[in-house]
Amino acid sequence: MWEERVKIDPPYDFDRVLDRLSMDPLHHVTMAEREVSIPMRDGDKKPFVVKVKALGTKDAPEFLVSGSTNREAALKETMRIFQWDTSLLDVQTHFRSSNIAGIFQEHDGTPLVLEFGLYECLMKCIIHQQLNLKFAHTLTERFVHTFGEHVDGVWFYPLPEKVAALDYSDLRELQFSGRKSEYVIDTSKLIAEGKINLEELKDQPDEVILKELVKIRGVGPWTVQNLLLFGLGRPNLFPVADIGIQNAMKKHFGLDRKPTLEEMQELSREWDPYLSYASLYLWRSIE
Repeated sequence: MWEERVKIDPPYDFDRVLDRLSMDPLHHVTMAEREVSIPMRDGDKKPFVVKVKALGTKDAPEFLVSGSTNREAALKETMRIFQWDTSLLDVQTHFRSSNIAGIFQEHDGTPLVLEFGLYECLMKCIIHQQLNLKFAHTLTERFVHTFGEHVDGVWFYPLPEKVAALDYSDLRELQFSGRKSEYVIDTSKLIAEGKINLEELKDQPDEVILKELVKIRGVGPWTVQNLLLFGLGRPNLFPVADIGIQNAMKKHFGLDRKPTLEEMQELSREWDPYLSYASLYLWRSIE
């Protein structure tokens, strides 16, 4: 068993992180202990769990990271997931005099936390397409509980090889639509067969990743933008087609209807180069 104390630059509000993570029923979050358990896999794809516990405050953030194996790789992955090497002070300063300054003041220190794996993120994005959030979580939970693994109290998404071997009817039994069943299984087959390599794609520019992934049946710009944002932590994405962002802007700017594309582009002009943080904070403002 290993433990590592990690101090990072403020501000960083881990309690808000836990609050958002707890919205997903698959996440193992203990609010009272200020702790979350992260599912990881080693080089041989064997599952193991890493625990992250908050010790400090928003203005003096410190964490205890612990696990049973793979110390160096686990710490590196934890840093990536929680974006501990990204300065939120720069982000807050950028938005201090912006047209959404009030939202940033209210959610000061909220980081862009990533999904726990790229394949997991892609599957979640596909499953969540065109569903209300409650049923999307229910469907994803059924998927993971039926085909995934349960290790030390933590749920792991199934590997792409396992999903690739399923029949469409296996997902239909869980109330997946016919097309969504095809999208999930066929995409997993492409990944399992090496025709799509997410690890190689992750270092490519946003435009290259978008161009490559939209070739996959059932993967459109919305899905890729969410992968870029919550899978890779790209800082300057603004998914204008997202209904949540449209509703948040309608509320914040006092509009009597959802903003048009042109209005969204105009209102968001000053948010560059941190459009992803604006997107996150707008979501948080109505959650």
